Amino acid sequence: MRNTFALIAVLFMVACCSSAHAGTTLDKIRSAGSLPCGINTEEPEYSTQDAHGNHTAFDMDLCKAIAVAMLGANAKFTIVPFRAEADALAALKAGEIAVLATGSPNLVNSANAGLGFAPVIFYDYQGFLVNKTMGINSAKELAGKKVCFLGGTEIENQLEGYMKREQIKWLPFSFQEEGEMEAAFITRNCAAVTADVSQLAYERIAFKGMAKNFEILPEVIAQDPLAPTYRADDAQFAAIVNWTVEILIQAEKSGVTQANIASAKKSDDLIVQRLLGTQRGYGQYLGLDDAWAAHVIEAVGNYGEIFERDLGSQSVMRLNRGANNLASHGGLMVAMPIR
Repeated sequence: MRNTFALIAVLFMVACCSSAHAGTTLDKIRSAGSLPCGINTEEPEYSTQDAHGNHTAFDMDLCKAIAVAMLGANAKFTIVPFRAEADALAALKAGEIAVLATGSPNLVNSANAGLGFAPVIFYDYQGFLVNKTMGINSAKELAGKKVCFLGGTEIENQLEGYMKREQIKWLPFSFQEEGEMEAAFITRNCAAVTADVSQLAYERIAFKGMAKNFEILPEVIAQDPLAPTYRADDAQFAAIVNWTVEILIQAEKSGVTQANIASAKKSDDLIVQRLLGTQRGYGQYLGLDDAWAAHVIEAVGNYGEIFERDLGSQSVMRLNRGANNLASHGGLMVAMPIR
């Protein structure tokens, strides 16, 4: 009997301690009144560890969405920029930021016990940018032609692997500096440049009047997805970030937008009711009020609106949705059920 009481006492102490530590990140953010959110400005000449482009507007919308989820409609957030992902992840682990808007959920990062990743929010991938005036419409037509890339990077490794698999006999043209590579491309000294399409789209903007001559080919050399990243020491905070991604996707699937959310709150659709909090009781599982998701959508719109505004047809980057489309439209975006 004495052992039974001792066991009960130990379990009670563990439960109390767990409760005391639960939600500490959210508590700190609410106490500060602002979410410290990191974004990676991706400067290729500073870091060649990856080749994502600068997608600051997209990341800022994600920071805003997460902040509103936690702090409500008038949420504040502090943007902390980093020139390379490695620096951002180090700052995240050190507690200098609470979340990184987009990090790489690859093997090296995901195997790090200190980091956690939300569902993928942007399926970036390595591709080719070509000069349309050279008559190149597919990767196969790069046979016998020079392809520019930054040497000594994973981009080079993935390019070599792709060309070998596709049996394309190409001519490698390696560079150490982004500016020199772009100059070679503009002067037609190479037929294509390769990097992640977010970077290629960002480079295309810099070509200004000549940008209309450059096109991103549809071929995918290698996938390089991005997801909101956080420290893996607070289950509640992780769940809020995860479900912020989920509700953005679900809102698009359910046709809920910034413009129609007022009328959507009158919907008799069960999923919409749970999404917008008109059916009560679901916010409690995250430690939030029932209207938290509605506030997020009112602030930034649904996933499709964010993508098109910041990366897609309404943005200067003009990226195709591709894998970032809803599964019902041939993409990979699927929201987990609200139940």
